[in-house]
Amino acid sequence: MNNKFNKLTLAAAVSAAVFASQVHAGGYQINEQSVSGQGYSHAGRSSNVHDATIVYGNPAGMSFLDRAQITVGGTYLNVNSDIDNTSASRSLQTPAGSLPLGSVAGSNDGDMVPGTLVPFAFYAQPVNEQLAFGFGVYAPFGSKTEYEGDFQGRNQGNYTEVKVMTAQPTVSYRFNEQWGVGVGVTYNRVEGELRRQVPVAVGQAPNGAPIITEVDSRVEGDDEAWGYNLGVIYQPAPETTFGLTYRSKVDFNLEGNFSASSPVLDQLGIGTVTDTAALDLTTPETVNLSLTQQMSDNLKLMFGASWVRWSEFDQILVTGAERGEITNEQQKYSNAWAFSTGGEYQLTPQLALRAGVALDFTPTQDATRSVRIPSDDRRIFSIGAGWSPTPDLTLDFAYSYLTERSTQVDQTKTDSFTVAGQQTPPITSNYSADYKNEAHGFGAQLTYRF
Repeated sequence: MNNKFNKLTLAAAVSAAVFASQVHAGGYQINEQSVSGQGYSHAGRSSNVHDATIVYGNPAGMSFLDRAQITVGGTYLNVNSDIDNTSASRSLQTPAGSLPLGSVAGSNDGDMVPGTLVPFAFYAQPVNEQLAFGFGVYAPFGSKTEYEGDFQGRNQGNYTEVKVMTAQPTVSYRFNEQWGVGVGVTYNRVEGELRRQVPVAVGQAPNGAPIITEVDSRVEGDDEAWGYNLGVIYQPAPETTFGLTYRSKVDFNLEGNFSASSPVLDQLGIGTVTDTAALDLTTPETVNLSLTQQMSDNLKLMFGASWVRWSEFDQILVTGAERGEITNEQQKYSNAWAFSTGGEYQLTPQLALRAGVALDFTPTQDATRSVRIPSDDRRIFSIGAGWSPTPDLTLDFAYSYLTERSTQVDQTKTDSFTVAGQQTPPITSNYSADYKNEAHGFGAQLTYRF
């Protein structure tokens, strides 16, 4: 197998890893670190000090808690996609020009995202009226898409799984009744696997027509890296709270393995092709600003804005131990904003009702949208409730409905091959489709105060 084939297949898989390592917010960054916050669409993420999930929302908020508490929970995500107006074709690139190979057969079920539970756990411990410590374990990034076996766009990608888990020790200090600051150090670990079916010309039929087969291309890799969070809380009045949180970028140096295999390769004596793969990946820094305003004894309103520096994701540079630079692809992500507003009404001393809405803008570009992450701008509507049967225990529940703007994927890839030392003409495959995505999120969490 030649160098060009390995370059293209590895580039496609690792590119998808980068896209997929960002799921369920603009750019596919996970938002599910608080079910109490989910109820009002995370509008007061950095300003509403409600429970131990503030360890993630704003490290400064821990020093505003009145006692030690632990919060554990998770959100179950159910994603649905409709795929319409599909077409897929291939062509053989020869010295004489492009030779059409016809359409690619296959299905477009759209059921490619399995139901997923996103868990979290946080603990906050005030030491005195000023100092507090905390710890959190959560998922800031992650994705899984698994198309059916005969997916029509399988030449562009048919399986993606990326998981990022973070552990965050945190400390905060409250200077006075108005000001508090906090810092958290994050340990992050990423694991991923990407697959696609690569079309390859392996010979000619008696009539001279090329014989086309498909090779199973896979990349697996992992890494660990450190980052940090900073937070500030300001209360100009007891009923008004401003929060500002900064989450640093995280630099990963992914290392893993690449393989390409098929029964046809075995029959030709080529066997499985392997190589190492390395990719420097930076997840972007984020800034969240929010306001919580207590309107009355029973009602409070929240507003929030988040900004993500996705422009740091400008290119994908993949290298192999044997081949040096494998690919250098431009991505040109743009910085993205998300806005949210919500409220909470204390119906009874034991029961609080919540609702919120969010607008989340994608950083992806039309020219680089992939079948692995066919996403666009989205709107999120949420409702929730918190029930406290005792002063020490609170159970929170939330439901969110996410709907995306319809979007289009028009993706083209070119792959080449070498058999018995001879390079076969490259094959160009194209897949075009309209996607319409929606998701449902069901959350539950428990908070116990000591």
